[in-house]
Amino acid sequence: MTEGTRKRIVVGVDGSEESLEALRLARRLADLLDCRIDAITVWEFPAMLATPFPTADWSPRVEAERGLAEAVEAAFEGKGTPEGLTQSAVAGQTAGVLMEASRGAEMLVVGNRGRGGFAGLLLGSVSTTVAAHAYCPVLIARPHRD
Repeated sequence: MTEGTRKRIVVGVDGSEESLEALRLARRLADLLDCRIDAITVWEFPAMLATPFPTADWSPRVEAERGLAEAVEAAFEGKGTPEGLTQSAVAGQTAGVLMEASRGAEMLVVGNRGRGGFAGLLLGSVSTTVAAHAYCPVLIARPHRD
């Protein structure tokens, strides 16, 4: 089976420890289910920018791509990146992008809350939304804590 025809597991990545755990869980599932992993980070132009245009020195897309690459490296440190893993930085609203990416996937894996979450919440708004509306089963990952 070629990489393009392999089943896939989509993982939402924002660089938080929860999303790194989502990547690790996706790897274990991908090995068991013979799936490839699509790691996706979502970016948008900050609303506070006076001019929402990238410059020669700064681009939110490039920052998102860099953050995603760093997160993938951190999640699989010392173990190597899973074969066939793809990385995509997509502009848009996080829950909507992940829901759309879930079409045709075997599973969508997200952290229980991301960078914007409040420490006391069990689930963040993105994980709650995709759990209710994704087009495939959703696994919500929680990092191991002492």
